[in-house]
Amino acid sequence: MASFLVLYGTSEGQTAKVAEKVADTLTRRGHAAESVDVESSSNITVDIFDAVVVGSSVHVAKHHEKVRDFVSENRETLEDLPSAFFQISLSSASDDEERRAEAAGYVENFLEDTGWEPDRVGVFGGALRYSKYGFLKRLLMKRIAKDATGDTDTSLDYEYTDWGEVEDFADDFAAFAEGRLGE
Repeated sequence: MASFLVLYGTSEGQTAKVAEKVADTLTRRGHAAESVDVESSSNITVDIFDAVVVGSSVHVAKHHEKVRDFVSENRETLEDLPSAFFQISLSSASDDEERRAEAAGYVENFLEDTGWEPDRVGVFGGALRYSKYGFLKRLLMKRIAKDATGDTDTSLDYEYTDWGEVEDFADDFAAFAEGRLGE
């Protein structure tokens, strides 16, 4: 049994839901998995874990700042361990190839900026939480959603995460980590 840290940064909670699904999948495979919000934990000791999964939401083409800081500060340790990265964005929810390429570009920029080379990368659709947005953000997100998904009814919330893809990502990373750790 290996121990996995699943660290994430979220704005409206979708990245937290994905992190929990990843942790649940790892636990179902017989591992210990701890899901940690980067906002609620200031001193995370990475090297006490056998493997690490890091997740971040993307807003206005930028990843969660504290996730970026965490990866930059712990890059060497992350590269010594089996590691994976996942990103949650509205661009990933689109069927439009340009938008999906945009989402892939966000990952490339993040990895280039931090210097990290994770063993696995997952890119998942996020959610529109109109009910959680203030007036201005609701208007902005409605404009973005018009092109990305077409879901502009602000009386509803929308979820675009493909949970099967999330499970497949977690299973794939677990299998990789098991092989690398000799589990």
